[in-house]
Parts: sequence; C-alpha cells; structure tokens
Amino acid sequence: MTTKVDFQKPFEAVQTLMNIQVSAITKSVEQQKKTGEELASFFKTEVEKARELKSPEDVISYNVAANQALFELLKAQGEAFTAIANEAREAATAEFSKLAK
Repeated sequence: MTTKVDFQKPFEAVQTLMNIQVSAITKSVEQQKKTGEELASFFKTEVEKARELKSPEDVISYNVAANQALFELLKAQGEAFTAIANEAREAATAEFSKLAK
C-alpha cells in the first residue's frame, strides 16, 4: 500500500509566497525611494519659505503650518507602507487558504 505524495501543490505555493515577498520588498523599496524624495523636496521648500520670515509671528505661523504639513506627509507615507503590507498579507492569506482546501 503506497501513497503517492503530490509535492506539486506545496511547491507551487512556496513559489507563489516567494513571489509575494519579492513583490512586497520591491514595492517597499520603491516607496522608500519615493518617501526620501518627498521628504527632501518638503524640506527644500520649507527652507525657502523660512528665508522670507520677518517677525516672530511669522516664525510661529510658519512653524505650525510646516509641522502640520510634515505630519500629513508622514501620515500619507505611513499609509502607503501599510497598504503594501496589507496587500502582501491578503495575498499570502489567500495562498494559505488554497493549501488548506
């Protein structure tokens, strides 16, 4: 009584999971590059704005606005990384579900 073991399905699942990892890493690296460029651009723009400040009131207003803008930028960047992670998690979960069937 011999049972033939089918290694094809697990092998394909491993390939798919590795492809999901490669895709997530690639997207993450691309997002890191974009994030770096956005931050560099943000700070370059803010330096230019800061050069035109004349009064203490200008400094305070500028500081509040710049911090709010930076927070929004960082929030959007965090959401982009979260989306990459969620996409990878959903794809991996779907693949594991196929194995369970």
